[in-house]
Amino acid sequence: MYHVLELVQDLQRRAATDFQAALHEINESTVASVPGAQYAGVTLVDAAKGVSTLAATHLFPEYLDDVQREVDEGPCLSAAWEQHTIRINDLASEDRWPKYRAAALERTPVRSIVSFQLFDDGKNIAALNLYAEPARAFDDESIELGLIFAAHTTVAWNAMRRQEQFSSALASRDLIGQAKGMLMERFDIDAMAAFELLRKLSQESNTKLIDIAAKLVRPERATEQPD
Repeated sequence: MYHVLELVQDLQRRAATDFQAALHEINESTVASVPGAQYAGVTLVDAAKGVSTLAATHLFPEYLDDVQREVDEGPCLSAAWEQHTIRINDLASEDRWPKYRAAALERTPVRSIVSFQLFDDGKNIAALNLYAEPARAFDDESIELGLIFAAHTTVAWNAMRRQEQFSSALASRDLIGQAKGMLMERFDIDAMAAFELLRKLSQESNTKLIDIAAKLVRPERATEQPD
């Protein structure tokens, strides 16, 4: 458990590009620490309801998320959307997701599943999923420890999001600064006047300020408009 805390703390000091590697390490530690667990993965559902798998420790979590994507049902989706924790003691006798059950039994030997809701940030929802091949692999201790590891995974995700937002803010500031510099040179105006000109262009065209700046700095990347 202490190793996971170190990973989460380390993630806060690392770039967002290291997030997948750090999350994979956390999932590996989760599998090693939660009784009965053999495989782990995070199911992410985006705003368009696209389902993806993050930091899977084996191919089976990816296969099972493929099934959920195809049939639009399953324990990981239910945990992410509706409930905090879902446990399947034996997939062969599970009747809550019949289409998922049939495909999952055909593609993998997994029989035990436990899914923990991680977060719903308004754009993405996610669940941490633990899997095992034997039936009834997860007991109450497994659930208790799984909840703790799910909390650490949520902390790691939040750290990554803060890093992304900070990096995006810095990039936006630099781009607007470049655009201001170009306007200052072109029209022989000061920084405040250049910013006001950008703001006016943004309002009149109903375009985000950062997009106006991008068109000025990188016109070759601007979307061409039809005649």
